[in-house]
Amino acid sequence: MNAFRTSTGLAFLALMAAPLSAQETPEEVAAAALDAAPVFDGHNDVPIQLRGRFGNVIGDFDFVDTLDTATETRAAMHSDIIRLRKGKVGAQWWSVYVSASLEEPEAVQATMEQIDVTKRLIAQNPDALQLALSADDVEAAVADGRIASLMGMEGGHSIGNSLAVLRQMYDLGARYMTLTHGRTLDWADSATDKPRHGGLNAFGMDVVREMNRIGMLVDLSHVSEEAMHDALDVARAPVIFSHSGARAVTGHLRNVPDSVLERLPTNGGIVMVVALPWFINEDLRNHAANRAAEQARLEALFSGLPDEVEARLAKWDAENRQPVSTIGDMADHIDHIRGIAGIDAIGIGGDYDGMPYGPAGMEDTSGYPLLFAELARRGYSQADLEKISMRNMMRVMREAEAYAASQEGAVPFEYPAGGDRDGEG
Repeated sequence: MNAFRTSTGLAFLALMAAPLSAQETPEEVAAAALDAAPVFDGHNDVPIQLRGRFGNVIGDFDFVDTLDTATETRAAMHSDIIRLRKGKVGAQWWSVYVSASLEEPEAVQATMEQIDVTKRLIAQNPDALQLALSADDVEAAVADGRIASLMGMEGGHSIGNSLAVLRQMYDLGARYMTLTHGRTLDWADSATDKPRHGGLNAFGMDVVREMNRIGMLVDLSHVSEEAMHDALDVARAPVIFSHSGARAVTGHLRNVPDSVLERLPTNGGIVMVVALPWFINEDLRNHAANRAAEQARLEALFSGLPDEVEARLAKWDAENRQPVSTIGDMADHIDHIRGIAGIDAIGIGGDYDGMPYGPAGMEDTSGYPLLFAELARRGYSQADLEKISMRNMMRVMREAEAYAASQEGAVPFEYPAGGDRDGEG
């Protein structure tokens, strides 16, 4: 008996030490993971495509296949039901983004219109899409073979400085809000605009508290590093970064610094790693900066001669080829986040239809299996991949819902209607 156990144990150890190809290929490991836990993607901008391309008039819009949406000035959309299925997407956060340049009352109306068009898109495709307002809804939709469809606001301009509007957006179905987009608000600093508050002001912190109270996820993509820390200081439920990378890998200010990654295990939050090439490839980011500098130089030298500027910039482009972002770049960000915050702090947030194109091989939503195969090739287990694809996001939702349930009976945060929130407190 002991000899049998010993020989069996040695055989097991030998199997574990064998190369992956002698057991399962990376593609097989990835496929098994995505069958068990399909991708729960943190950010997709189809709704703003519907607004920009069709003015939200979608009665004749075919979301099954959008490859025919290319025009002379626009590339085809990145997303449709066929490619979401091919990409093994089981749940999708649809961003109800509207421009941060809008005046806030107009932004509030436009956000409601985007919620409306997203619901209409879901209703027009009942065999493939199902509205989800809770983790249980997501679980039910995936079990039924439909893509669970959730809505997230992208930018606090969508609530017009009003916690009452925040609560009404929740009632309409929004289940996360990115605190800022590209513009600093009266209560929160953006990562890509001049700061005014050193992070969040007193009202901004109450926005986070109220979001926790009602069960809306706090999304920290787009906010300044100081605002990230302020939000983590007051949050009582896990936060998300719906579409961000690791700043130590690519230095874009939209990415998450290590100082914040180190705090995520305590909070329970996740970074849903973005596919946007300029956020995940440092060479590409630098190339874009150098090209912008060259264009500004030429425009200063040849003011009033646009043809000359165009010709010289074309020559610069020919001599300075744009680097190519790859699936490996995205995997590098996942590796870094795992090294700092752990496997439980990782998700996927592609940003498709909100960027020109994705990395080579992941140009649209169909490419996720290739990313997961790359991660398997790097040694991620099936259990690891399932956490990244869906299970971490599901845990975050359930924890946020549990905290909100624990606050039943707590009074809403209140502020005078119509007040200016800049400098509150």
